[in-house]
Amino acid sequence: MDTRKTIPGWRYLEKYAVAVGGGVNHRMGLYDQVLVKDNHLDIMKDKLFYETSPHTSIIGKATDVLRQKIKKDVLIEVETRTLEEVKSALHAGVDIILLDNMSIQQLNDAVRFVKDWESEGEKRRPLTEASGNITLENVHLVAQTGVDRISVGAITHSAKALDISLEIT
Repeated sequence: MDTRKTIPGWRYLEKYAVAVGGGVNHRMGLYDQVLVKDNHLDIMKDKLFYETSPHTSIIGKATDVLRQKIKKDVLIEVETRTLEEVKSALHAGVDIILLDNMSIQQLNDAVRFVKDWESEGEKRRPLTEASGNITLENVHLVAQTGVDRISVGAITHSAKALDISLEIT
């Protein structure tokens, strides 16, 4: 999967190139899926420190606030860096858990934990997505962890230009 990281003004063309090349487009913009990034969570920790009960995680609080403000069919994805954050995302009922910059061992542990998780009430098991530091050399190992999706920003923001010329004689 690609990411939103594209050259300004070239998003549609770069996303089209990914799709034609056999890749999958992740999302087009900020309007079609919510992504709660690590920076958002860090800001919320400072802002909500005194407002959050000890039984509610920052991820849970963020998800509750978002569900009140967005359309029902919009997916919520949360970027996680630790197994503890993965657990919080599961309890919050997010749709996709982004496993960011994790080692292969951390990915294995997180994916296994998510797949073994017993749903609470109506919550379904979220998709898992690996991202960050994924290269051609390690993508096979990442895929072997069992993640549902792998996103790679480099397929749009770092694509090499093809040297094409037209000679008229």
